[in-house]
Amino acid sequence: MSSSTSQAESRAIADVIQTYFDGLYEGDSEKLARAFHPIARLYSVGDGAVREMTRDEWLAIVASRPAPKASALARTDRIVSIDVTEDAVATAKVECSIHPRYFVDHLAFLKTPAHGWQVIAKAYRTVAATASV
Repeated sequence: MSSSTSQAESRAIADVIQTYFDGLYEGDSEKLARAFHPIARLYSVGDGAVREMTRDEWLAIVASRPAPKASALARTDRIVSIDVTEDAVATAKVECSIHPRYFVDHLAFLKTPAHGWQVIAKAYRTVAATASV
């Protein structure tokens, strides 16, 4: 893949990540649904066990909680890295918060002709509330 193609794909992925960040901050499950493929899964570790959640289960949780924007909480989201493996597979590491919790997310992306780039899997870690992201 050429450098310009890789840069264009990285920009397209960054746009999806921004939709993800905005959806989290605004509590907008419709924006989040656009960023995540319908069969996407979310993974974390809690109490020593791996937890798995479907996109729709997660969207229901987002819809049921107060949005950080409504509480005028500061935004701390940032893209740490984007790695485009080829023109249809990529990963990204991002950091964000829903105060007082801070998250480090590893996002796996697939690009389809119908939907473009979308998150297919999210593995995340909650970082201590006092952490600086």
